[in-house]
Amino acid sequence: MDSGTLARLSGADVAALDPYAFMAVIGKRVIHPGGRRSTEELLERADLRAGQRVLDVGCGVGTTAIEIARRHGARVTAVDISPLMLDRARANVTAAGLGEKIAVESGDILALHFPADAFDRVVAEAVTMFVDRPRAARELVRVCRPGGRVLTTEFLWRKPPTPQARQVFLGEVCPGLSFDTLDDWVRIYQQAGLGDVQVTSGPFEMMTPAGFLHDEGFANSVAIMGRALSRPAYLKKMAWLMPRMNRAVPYLGYVAISGVKPA
Repeated sequence: MDSGTLARLSGADVAALDPYAFMAVIGKRVIHPGGRRSTEELLERADLRAGQRVLDVGCGVGTTAIEIARRHGARVTAVDISPLMLDRARANVTAAGLGEKIAVESGDILALHFPADAFDRVVAEAVTMFVDRPRAARELVRVCRPGGRVLTTEFLWRKPPTPQARQVFLGEVCPGLSFDTLDDWVRIYQQAGLGDVQVTSGPFEMMTPAGFLHDEGFANSVAIMGRALSRPAYLKKMAWLMPRMNRAVPYLGYVAISGVKPA
């Protein structure tokens, strides 16, 4: 998304942005609960190779798609339902010089416009929890070829949240989000048809100072803070968002899930 488009966002537009979209607007590149740590965990299990067909569902600003294409030489189709995210992803892919390796397209995780068995690897970071989770998991498995791998990251409650923390996060910060425990996620993906399901989990650190610096690096962290201070609407959004996030952070974590579609 270019600077002109961002400038056209009114104060009301900014206030209405969900946290993921807002972080994209102010330039954050890693926008999922496990940060770079969970992406690396997924990539370690992915067994990626040059020439493989990879689908990145809910690609956000394109960070993981770029890493996969750059480091492994795979051909990536990156899809998202949000026009804002697609604009940012296309700009980032172009800036990375990977337009021949990555195709950025509109796509809905509940109705992917690809035939069955189309991809060697299917990646979805923090996507299924926004929609009908069992249906979305089945769709990810459907487009993966037999013997291929599905790899996802999701939010989970690391420990039972207080009623206030649950209400603030699921009712105010991310209304419509649905997730529970690690065992709950494993059951959903096994019932969707995955075998050899493996998981790792960890704390939610994306919005902590240490996690922010680790994910974005010093230079981009400073740039993000500069953008956040550049408009009163951004400051107002941050002042609303951060106290609410902080109430939920002690209870939140991520789970990284990988599994194989049976041959």
